[in-house]
Amino acid sequence: MKRLLTLVLMTVLTATALSPSAAAQPSGGEIRDRIAAVPGMRLLGERPAAPGQTVLDLAYRQPDDHRHPGRGSFEQRLTLVHKSVQRPMVLYSSGYDLGTSPDRLTEPAKLLDANQITTEQRFFGTSRPADPDWSQLTIWQAASDHHRLVTALKSVYRGAWISTGGSKGGMAAVYHRRFYPEDVAGTVAYSAPNNTDDQDDTAYDTRLEQVGTAECREAIKSAQREALKRREALTARYAQWAAGEKRTFQIIGSADRAFELAVLRLPMMFWMHQPAGACGSVPGAGATDDELYAWIARVTQFPVYTDQTLGAFTPYFYQLGTQLGYAQVTAPHLEGLLRHPGIQEIRSYVPKDIPLRFQPAAMADVDRWVRHHGHSLMFVNGENDVAVAEPFRLGKGTRDSYLFNVLDANHHISITNLTPDEAEEAVATLHRWAGQTRATVSGSAP
Repeated sequence: MKRLLTLVLMTVLTATALSPSAAAQPSGGEIRDRIAAVPGMRLLGERPAAPGQTVLDLAYRQPDDHRHPGRGSFEQRLTLVHKSVQRPMVLYSSGYDLGTSPDRLTEPAKLLDANQITTEQRFFGTSRPADPDWSQLTIWQAASDHHRLVTALKSVYRGAWISTGGSKGGMAAVYHRRFYPEDVAGTVAYSAPNNTDDQDDTAYDTRLEQVGTAECREAIKSAQREALKRREALTARYAQWAAGEKRTFQIIGSADRAFELAVLRLPMMFWMHQPAGACGSVPGAGATDDELYAWIARVTQFPVYTDQTLGAFTPYFYQLGTQLGYAQVTAPHLEGLLRHPGIQEIRSYVPKDIPLRFQPAAMADVDRWVRHHGHSLMFVNGENDVAVAEPFRLGKGTRDSYLFNVLDANHHISITNLTPDEAEEAVATLHRWAGQTRATVSGSAP
Protein backbone atom coordinates (compact mmCIF):
# COMPACT_ATOMS: atom_id res chain seq x y z
CA MET A 1 0.00 0.00 0.00
CA LYS A 2 2.90 2.36 0.78
CA ARG A 3 4.18 1.75 -2.75
CA LEU A 4 0.78 2.64 -4.23
CA LEU A 5 0.40 5.79 -2.16
CA THR A 6 3.87 6.88 -3.21
CA LEU A 7 2.97 6.35 -6.86
CA VAL A 8 -0.27 8.30 -6.59
CA LEU A 9 1.32 11.16 -4.64
CA MET A 10 4.26 11.50 -7.04
CA THR A 11 1.88 11.30 -10.00
CA VAL A 12 -0.18 14.22 -8.72
CA LEU A 13 2.83 16.31 -7.71
CA THR A 14 4.71 15.70 -10.95
CA ALA A 15 1.61 16.22 -13.08
CA THR A 16 1.10 19.56 -11.37
CA ALA A 17 4.73 20.49 -11.91
CA LEU A 18 4.52 19.54 -15.59
CA SER A 19 1.37 21.58 -16.19
CA PRO A 20 1.85 24.77 -18.18
CA SER A 21 2.26 27.83 -16.04
CA ALA A 22 -0.85 29.64 -14.90
CA ALA A 23 0.09 32.54 -17.13
CA ALA A 24 -0.10 30.27 -20.18
CA GLN A 25 -3.62 29.12 -19.33
CA PRO A 26 -6.90 30.83 -20.12
CA SER A 27 -8.21 32.84 -17.19
CA GLY A 28 -11.63 32.07 -15.72
CA GLY A 29 -13.17 34.70 -17.95
CA GLU A 30 -11.38 33.43 -21.05
CA ILE A 31 -12.44 29.81 -20.51
CA ARG A 32 -16.01 30.97 -19.93
CA ASP A 33 -15.90 32.78 -23.26
CA ARG A 34 -14.41 29.79 -25.08
CA ILE A 35 -16.97 27.36 -23.67
CA ALA A 36 -19.87 29.73 -24.31
CA ALA A 37 -18.69 30.06 -27.93
CA VAL A 38 -19.20 26.32 -28.53
CA PRO A 39 -22.29 26.07 -30.79
CA GLY A 40 -25.31 24.91 -28.81
CA MET A 41 -23.69 25.61 -25.40
CA ARG A 42 -25.27 27.96 -22.85
CA LEU A 43 -23.63 29.19 -19.64
CA LEU A 44 -26.00 28.84 -16.68
CA GLY A 45 -23.71 29.99 -13.90
CA GLU A 46 -20.44 29.55 -12.05
CA ARG A 47 -19.73 27.72 -8.80
CA PRO A 48 -17.13 28.46 -6.14
CA ALA A 49 -13.93 26.64 -7.05
CA ALA A 50 -10.60 25.61 -5.58
CA PRO A 51 -7.53 27.67 -6.56
CA GLY A 52 -6.53 27.00 -10.14
CA GLN A 53 -9.99 25.77 -11.11
CA THR A 54 -13.09 27.21 -12.74
CA VAL A 55 -16.44 25.41 -12.30
CA LEU A 56 -19.21 26.19 -14.77
CA ASP A 57 -22.82 25.00 -14.90
CA LEU A 58 -23.80 24.57 -18.54
CA ALA A 59 -26.61 23.44 -20.82
CA TYR A 60 -25.97 21.86 -24.22
CA ARG A 61 -28.65 21.70 -26.91
CA GLN A 62 -29.31 18.09 -27.98
CA PRO A 63 -31.77 16.68 -30.55
CA ASP A 64 -34.77 14.81 -29.17
CA ASP A 65 -33.94 12.17 -31.78
CA HIS A 66 -30.43 12.02 -33.24
CA ARG A 67 -31.76 10.25 -36.33
CA HIS A 68 -34.08 13.19 -37.02
CA PRO A 69 -32.35 16.25 -35.48
CA GLY A 70 -34.86 18.69 -36.96
CA ARG A 71 -37.80 17.30 -35.00
CA GLY A 72 -37.15 19.09 -31.71
CA SER A 73 -34.47 19.49 -29.07
CA PHE A 74 -33.81 19.81 -25.35
CA GLU A 75 -30.99 21.14 -23.17
CA GLN A 76 -28.73 18.61 -21.50
CA ARG A 77 -27.34 19.93 -18.24
CA LEU A 78 -23.70 19.47 -17.38
CA THR A 79 -21.03 20.83 -15.05
CA LEU A 80 -17.46 21.54 -16.09
CA VAL A 81 -14.53 21.53 -13.68
CA HIS A 82 -11.79 23.28 -15.66
CA LYS A 83 -8.10 23.17 -14.74
CA SER A 84 -6.18 23.47 -18.00
CA VAL A 85 -6.97 22.98 -21.67
CA GLN A 86 -3.77 20.92 -21.83
CA ARG A 87 -4.85 18.49 -19.11
CA PRO A 88 -6.85 15.32 -19.91
CA MET A 89 -10.64 15.46 -19.73
CA VAL A 90 -12.75 12.97 -17.75
CA LEU A 91 -16.31 12.46 -18.97
CA TYR A 92 -18.42 11.37 -16.01
CA SER A 93 -22.05 10.28 -15.84
CA SER A 94 -23.92 9.00 -12.82
CA GLY A 95 -26.51 7.62 -15.24
CA TYR A 96 -29.17 9.78 -13.60
CA ASP A 97 -29.53 13.51 -12.91
CA LEU A 98 -26.68 15.82 -11.95
CA GLY A 99 -27.21 15.37 -8.23
CA THR A 100 -26.27 17.92 -5.60
CA SER A 101 -22.48 17.86 -6.12
CA PRO A 102 -21.78 17.70 -9.86
CA ASP A 103 -18.46 19.48 -9.27
CA ARG A 104 -17.11 16.63 -7.13
CA LEU A 105 -14.13 15.05 -8.88
CA THR A 106 -14.14 11.35 -9.66
CA GLU A 107 -11.27 9.03 -8.85
CA PRO A 108 -9.91 9.06 -12.45
CA ALA A 109 -10.03 12.88 -12.51
CA LYS A 110 -8.07 13.03 -9.25
CA LEU A 111 -5.50 10.46 -10.34
CA LEU A 112 -4.96 12.23 -13.66
CA ASP A 113 -5.20 15.77 -12.28
CA ALA A 114 -7.72 16.18 -15.08
CA ASN A 115 -10.59 18.42 -16.07
CA GLN A 116 -14.03 16.87 -15.67
CA ILE A 117 -17.41 17.09 -17.38
CA THR A 118 -20.35 15.69 -15.38
CA THR A 119 -23.40 15.03 -17.53
CA GLU A 120 -27.06 14.57 -16.76
CA GLN A 121 -28.61 11.68 -18.70
CA ARG A 122 -31.40 12.43 -21.14
CA PHE A 123 -34.89 12.43 -19.56
CA PHE A 124 -33.43 12.78 -16.05
CA GLY A 125 -33.71 15.96 -14.00
CA THR A 126 -34.46 18.84 -16.33
CA SER A 127 -32.64 17.28 -19.30
CA ARG A 128 -35.75 16.23 -21.16
CA PRO A 129 -38.01 17.51 -23.94
CA ALA A 130 -41.09 19.47 -22.95
CA ASP A 131 -43.28 16.68 -24.36
CA PRO A 132 -41.05 13.60 -24.03
CA ASP A 133 -41.38 10.72 -26.44
CA TRP A 134 -40.33 7.83 -24.22
CA SER A 135 -39.35 5.70 -27.20
CA GLN A 136 -36.36 8.05 -27.64
CA LEU A 137 -34.94 7.09 -24.25
CA THR A 138 -32.54 4.42 -25.50
CA ILE A 139 -28.90 3.60 -24.88
CA TRP A 140 -28.05 4.62 -28.46
CA GLN A 141 -29.71 8.03 -28.11
CA ALA A 142 -27.92 8.66 -24.79
CA ALA A 143 -24.61 7.50 -26.27
CA SER A 144 -25.20 9.88 -29.17
CA ASP A 145 -25.73 12.71 -26.68
CA HIS A 146 -22.28 11.99 -25.26
CA HIS A 147 -20.72 11.62 -28.70
CA ARG A 148 -22.08 14.96 -29.83
CA LEU A 149 -20.92 16.66 -26.62
CA VAL A 150 -17.42 15.15 -26.81
CA THR A 151 -17.10 16.16 -30.45
CA ALA A 152 -18.09 19.74 -29.63
CA LEU A 153 -15.77 20.15 -26.63
CA LYS A 154 -12.73 18.60 -28.28
CA SER A 155 -12.39 21.94 -30.05
CA VAL A 156 -11.35 23.29 -26.62
CA TYR A 157 -9.94 20.24 -24.84
CA ARG A 158 -7.61 18.51 -27.29
CA GLY A 159 -5.91 16.19 -24.80
CA ALA A 160 -6.87 12.61 -24.04
CA TRP A 161 -10.43 11.92 -22.91
CA ILE A 162 -11.31 9.24 -20.35
CA SER A 163 -14.89 8.21 -19.54
CA THR A 164 -16.07 6.85 -16.21
CA GLY A 165 -19.10 6.13 -14.10
CA GLY A 166 -20.37 3.87 -11.34
CA SER A 167 -23.31 1.46 -11.41
CA LYS A 168 -25.76 2.78 -14.03
CA GLY A 169 -23.24 5.49 -14.90
CA GLY A 170 -20.64 2.80 -15.55
CA MET A 171 -23.12 1.03 -17.81
CA ALA A 172 -23.76 4.29 -19.69
CA ALA A 173 -20.00 4.74 -20.21
CA VAL A 174 -19.74 1.26 -21.74
CA TYR A 175 -22.79 1.83 -23.96
CA HIS A 176 -21.20 5.05 -25.21
CA ARG A 177 -18.07 3.09 -26.17
CA ARG A 178 -20.16 0.42 -27.90
CA PHE A 179 -21.53 2.92 -30.40
CA TYR A 180 -18.66 5.45 -30.48
CA PRO A 181 -15.57 3.45 -29.49
CA GLU A 182 -13.02 6.08 -30.49
CA ASP A 183 -14.55 9.05 -28.64
CA VAL A 184 -12.35 8.47 -25.59
CA ALA A 185 -8.97 6.85 -24.96
CA GLY A 186 -10.20 4.63 -22.11
CA THR A 187 -13.12 3.84 -19.84
CA VAL A 188 -13.26 2.99 -16.13
CA ALA A 189 -16.61 1.40 -15.19
CA TYR A 190 -17.22 0.76 -11.49
CA SER A 191 -19.85 -1.74 -10.25
CA ALA A 192 -21.51 -1.95 -13.68
CA PRO A 193 -24.10 -4.76 -14.11
CA ASN A 194 -24.44 -6.60 -17.42
CA ASN A 195 -27.85 -8.29 -17.55
CA THR A 196 -27.59 -10.04 -20.90
CA ASP A 197 -30.67 -12.28 -20.50
CA ASP A 198 -33.57 -10.71 -18.66
CA GLN A 199 -35.40 -14.04 -18.59
CA ASP A 200 -32.67 -15.73 -16.57
CA ASP A 201 -31.96 -14.27 -13.13
CA THR A 202 -30.43 -17.39 -11.60
CA ALA A 203 -27.04 -15.68 -11.31
CA TYR A 204 -28.51 -13.31 -8.73
CA ASP A 205 -30.11 -16.12 -6.75
CA THR A 206 -26.81 -18.00 -6.80
CA ARG A 207 -24.83 -14.98 -5.64
CA LEU A 208 -27.30 -14.38 -2.79
CA GLU A 209 -26.68 -17.95 -1.62
CA GLN A 210 -22.89 -17.53 -1.70
CA VAL A 211 -22.16 -14.03 -0.44
CA GLY A 212 -21.07 -13.52 3.15
CA THR A 213 -21.46 -16.29 5.72
CA ALA A 214 -24.24 -18.87 6.01
CA GLU A 215 -25.11 -17.41 9.42
CA CYS A 216 -25.51 -13.89 8.02
CA ARG A 217 -27.58 -15.06 5.05
CA GLU A 218 -29.89 -16.98 7.36
CA ALA A 219 -30.23 -13.98 9.70
CA ILE A 220 -31.37 -11.82 6.77
CA LYS A 221 -33.89 -14.46 5.66
CA SER A 222 -35.18 -14.71 9.21
CA ALA A 223 -35.60 -10.93 9.38
CA GLN A 224 -37.57 -11.03 6.10
CA ARG A 225 -39.89 -13.72 7.49
CA GLU A 226 -40.34 -11.82 10.72
CA ALA A 227 -41.18 -8.63 8.82
CA LEU A 228 -43.93 -10.34 6.85
CA LYS A 229 -45.31 -12.05 9.95
CA ARG A 230 -45.62 -8.60 11.52
CA ARG A 231 -46.89 -7.11 8.26
CA GLU A 232 -49.99 -5.42 9.71
CA ALA A 233 -48.12 -3.46 12.37
CA LEU A 234 -45.15 -2.57 10.18
CA THR A 235 -47.23 -1.64 7.14
CA ALA A 236 -49.44 0.59 9.28
CA ARG A 237 -46.29 2.33 10.49
CA TYR A 238 -45.06 2.72 6.91
CA ALA A 239 -48.39 4.22 5.81
CA GLN A 240 -48.39 6.58 8.78
CA TRP A 241 -44.89 7.77 7.93
CA ALA A 242 -45.89 8.32 4.29
CA ALA A 243 -48.97 10.33 5.27
CA GLY A 244 -46.88 12.51 7.54
CA GLU A 245 -44.39 13.15 4.73
CA LYS A 246 -47.20 13.68 2.18
CA ARG A 247 -46.03 10.68 0.18
CA THR A 248 -48.33 8.38 -1.78
CA PHE A 249 -48.38 4.91 -3.35
CA GLN A 250 -50.46 5.29 -6.50
CA ILE A 251 -47.82 3.84 -8.85
CA ILE A 252 -47.11 0.69 -6.83
CA GLY A 253 -50.70 0.50 -5.58
CA SER A 254 -50.64 0.56 -1.78
CA ALA A 255 -48.40 0.72 1.25
CA ASP A 256 -48.85 -3.04 1.66
CA ARG A 257 -47.63 -3.75 -1.88
CA ALA A 258 -44.72 -1.36 -1.42
CA PHE A 259 -43.79 -2.99 1.90
CA GLU A 260 -43.78 -6.48 0.39
CA LEU A 261 -41.60 -5.32 -2.50
CA ALA A 262 -39.16 -3.66 -0.09
CA VAL A 263 -38.89 -6.87 1.94
CA LEU A 264 -38.25 -8.95 -1.19
CA ARG A 265 -35.45 -6.58 -2.26
CA LEU A 266 -33.91 -6.50 1.22
CA PRO A 267 -31.09 -9.09 0.70
CA MET A 268 -29.87 -7.45 -2.51
CA MET A 269 -29.97 -3.98 -0.98
CA PHE A 270 -28.13 -5.26 2.11
CA TRP A 271 -25.22 -6.76 0.21
CA MET A 272 -25.01 -3.83 -2.20
CA HIS A 273 -24.87 -1.02 0.32
CA GLN A 274 -24.25 -2.15 3.89
CA PRO A 275 -20.66 -1.86 5.17
CA ALA A 276 -18.46 -4.72 6.29
CA GLY A 277 -19.53 -5.96 9.70
CA ALA A 278 -23.18 -5.04 9.16
CA CYS A 279 -24.31 -8.62 9.75
CA GLY A 280 -24.16 -7.90 13.45
CA SER A 281 -26.92 -5.31 13.05
CA VAL A 282 -29.51 -7.72 11.58
CA PRO A 283 -32.36 -7.90 14.13
CA GLY A 284 -33.29 -11.30 15.55
CA ALA A 285 -36.70 -12.76 16.32
CA GLY A 286 -36.69 -11.03 19.70
CA ALA A 287 -36.40 -7.55 18.20
CA THR A 288 -39.18 -5.07 18.86
CA ASP A 289 -41.36 -3.72 16.07
CA ASP A 290 -39.48 -0.43 16.39
CA GLU A 291 -36.11 -2.12 15.96
CA LEU A 292 -37.22 -4.28 13.05
CA TYR A 293 -38.94 -1.42 11.25
CA ALA A 294 -35.97 0.92 11.67
CA TRP A 295 -33.53 -1.66 10.29
CA ILE A 296 -35.68 -2.49 7.25
CA ALA A 297 -36.24 1.21 6.56
CA ARG A 298 -32.49 1.87 6.65
CA VAL A 299 -31.52 -1.07 4.44
CA THR A 300 -34.29 -0.87 1.83
CA GLN A 301 -34.84 2.92 1.83
CA PHE A 302 -38.64 3.10 2.20
CA PRO A 303 -38.97 6.45 0.35
CA VAL A 304 -37.88 4.70 -2.87
CA TYR A 305 -41.27 3.00 -3.24
CA THR A 306 -43.39 6.13 -3.02
CA ASP A 307 -44.70 8.13 -5.98
CA GLN A 308 -42.55 11.12 -5.13
CA THR A 309 -39.30 9.15 -5.57
CA LEU A 310 -40.52 6.84 -8.32
CA GLY A 311 -41.61 9.87 -10.36
CA ALA A 312 -38.09 11.28 -10.34
CA PHE A 313 -36.64 7.89 -11.30
CA THR A 314 -39.23 6.91 -13.90
CA PRO A 315 -36.58 7.24 -16.68
CA TYR A 316 -34.42 4.69 -14.84
CA PHE A 317 -37.18 2.14 -14.41
CA TYR A 318 -38.31 2.74 -18.00
CA GLN A 319 -34.81 1.86 -19.21
CA LEU A 320 -34.79 -1.27 -17.05
CA GLY A 321 -38.11 -2.30 -18.57
CA THR A 322 -37.16 -1.65 -22.18
CA GLN A 323 -33.44 -2.44 -22.59
CA LEU A 324 -31.33 -2.84 -19.44
CA GLY A 325 -33.28 -5.64 -17.78
CA TYR A 326 -34.23 -6.07 -14.14
CA ALA A 327 -33.36 -8.86 -11.71
CA GLN A 328 -36.17 -10.63 -9.86
CA VAL A 329 -35.02 -12.87 -7.04
CA THR A 330 -36.69 -16.03 -5.82
CA ALA A 331 -37.69 -16.32 -2.17
CA PRO A 332 -38.77 -19.88 -1.29
CA HIS A 333 -38.17 -19.09 2.38
CA LEU A 334 -41.09 -16.64 2.24
CA GLU A 335 -43.63 -19.15 0.93
CA GLY A 336 -47.05 -18.58 2.46
CA LEU A 337 -46.19 -15.04 3.58
CA LEU A 338 -46.44 -13.21 0.22
CA ARG A 339 -49.68 -11.62 -1.00
CA HIS A 340 -48.84 -9.92 -4.28
CA PRO A 341 -47.70 -12.23 -7.12
CA GLY A 342 -45.64 -10.42 -9.74
CA ILE A 343 -44.88 -7.45 -7.49
CA GLN A 344 -41.20 -7.61 -8.57
CA GLU A 345 -42.10 -7.01 -12.22
CA ILE A 346 -40.68 -3.72 -13.50
CA ARG A 347 -44.22 -2.66 -14.41
CA SER A 348 -44.77 -2.08 -10.67
CA TYR A 349 -42.42 0.93 -10.81
CA VAL A 350 -43.63 2.66 -13.98
CA PRO A 351 -46.89 4.63 -14.41
CA LYS A 352 -49.38 2.61 -16.44
CA ASP A 353 -49.71 5.30 -19.13
CA ILE A 354 -46.07 4.82 -20.16
CA PRO A 355 -45.74 1.80 -22.49
CA LEU A 356 -43.02 -0.78 -21.84
CA ARG A 357 -41.78 -3.05 -24.58
CA PHE A 358 -38.61 -4.96 -23.80
CA GLN A 359 -35.84 -5.21 -26.41
CA PRO A 360 -33.90 -8.38 -25.53
CA ALA A 361 -31.21 -7.82 -28.17
CA ALA A 362 -29.89 -4.55 -26.70
CA MET A 363 -27.76 -5.90 -23.83
CA ALA A 364 -26.67 -9.00 -25.76
CA ASP A 365 -25.32 -6.69 -28.47
CA VAL A 366 -23.26 -4.64 -25.98
CA ASP A 367 -21.97 -7.81 -24.33
CA ARG A 368 -20.82 -9.19 -27.71
CA TRP A 369 -19.06 -5.94 -28.53
CA VAL A 370 -17.15 -5.98 -25.24
CA ARG A 371 -16.03 -9.60 -25.72
CA HIS A 372 -15.23 -9.40 -29.43
CA HIS A 373 -14.30 -5.80 -30.18
CA GLY A 374 -13.95 -3.85 -26.91
CA HIS A 375 -10.70 -2.09 -26.12
CA SER A 376 -9.23 0.13 -23.38
CA LEU A 377 -11.92 -0.87 -20.87
CA MET A 378 -11.45 -1.26 -17.11
CA PHE A 379 -14.13 -2.90 -14.96
CA VAL A 380 -13.85 -2.62 -11.17
CA ASN A 381 -16.33 -4.62 -9.06
CA GLY A 382 -16.93 -5.47 -5.42
CA GLU A 383 -16.68 -9.13 -4.42
CA ASN A 384 -19.89 -8.98 -2.34
CA ASP A 385 -21.91 -6.84 -4.74
CA VAL A 386 -24.97 -8.81 -5.81
CA ALA A 387 -25.73 -6.14 -8.45
CA VAL A 388 -22.82 -7.45 -10.54
CA ALA A 389 -23.78 -11.11 -10.27
CA GLU A 390 -23.87 -10.78 -14.07
CA PRO A 391 -20.73 -8.70 -14.74
CA PHE A 392 -19.10 -7.56 -17.93
CA ARG A 393 -16.59 -10.18 -19.05
CA LEU A 394 -13.58 -9.87 -21.30
CA GLY A 395 -13.33 -12.10 -24.37
CA LYS A 396 -10.81 -13.30 -26.92
CA GLY A 397 -11.39 -10.19 -28.99
CA THR A 398 -11.12 -7.72 -26.13
CA ARG A 399 -7.92 -5.67 -26.24
CA ASP A 400 -6.00 -3.68 -23.62
CA SER A 401 -8.76 -4.22 -21.04
CA TYR A 402 -8.92 -5.24 -17.39
CA LEU A 403 -11.32 -6.77 -14.88
CA PHE A 404 -10.59 -6.16 -11.19
CA ASN A 405 -12.47 -7.36 -8.10
CA VAL A 406 -12.19 -5.61 -4.74
CA LEU A 407 -12.11 -8.26 -2.02
CA ASP A 408 -14.92 -8.32 0.56
CA ALA A 409 -16.40 -5.10 -0.88
CA ASN A 410 -19.89 -3.94 -1.83
CA HIS A 411 -21.28 -1.64 -4.55
CA HIS A 412 -19.15 1.31 -3.40
CA ILE A 413 -15.56 0.70 -4.44
CA SER A 414 -12.52 2.40 -5.93
CA ILE A 415 -9.25 1.54 -7.61
CA THR A 416 -7.37 2.32 -4.41
CA ASN A 417 -9.40 -0.43 -2.67
CA LEU A 418 -7.65 -3.03 -4.80
CA THR A 419 -4.59 -4.96 -3.67
CA PRO A 420 -1.44 -2.82 -3.98
CA ASP A 421 -0.21 -4.64 -7.09
CA GLU A 422 -3.58 -4.46 -8.84
CA ALA A 423 -4.06 -0.84 -7.87
CA GLU A 424 -0.64 0.06 -9.23
CA GLU A 425 -1.44 -1.74 -12.49
CA ALA A 426 -4.79 0.06 -12.78
CA VAL A 427 -3.28 3.49 -12.04
CA ALA A 428 -0.45 2.94 -14.51
CA THR A 429 -2.93 1.85 -17.18
CA LEU A 430 -5.06 4.91 -16.62
CA HIS A 431 -2.06 7.21 -17.03
CA ARG A 432 -0.99 5.36 -20.16
CA TRP A 433 -4.44 5.80 -21.71
CA ALA A 434 -4.25 9.50 -20.88
CA GLY A 435 -0.81 9.81 -22.47
CA GLN A 436 0.87 10.27 -19.11
CA THR A 437 3.54 7.57 -18.99
CA ARG A 438 5.31 6.88 -15.70
CA ALA A 439 8.51 8.24 -17.23
CA THR A 440 6.94 11.60 -18.01
CA VAL A 441 4.46 11.88 -15.14
CA SER A 442 5.57 10.04 -12.04
CA GLY A 443 9.28 9.79 -12.59
CA SER A 444 10.97 6.78 -11.03
CA ALA A 445 8.55 6.06 -8.21
CA PRO A 446 9.70 3.09 -6.15
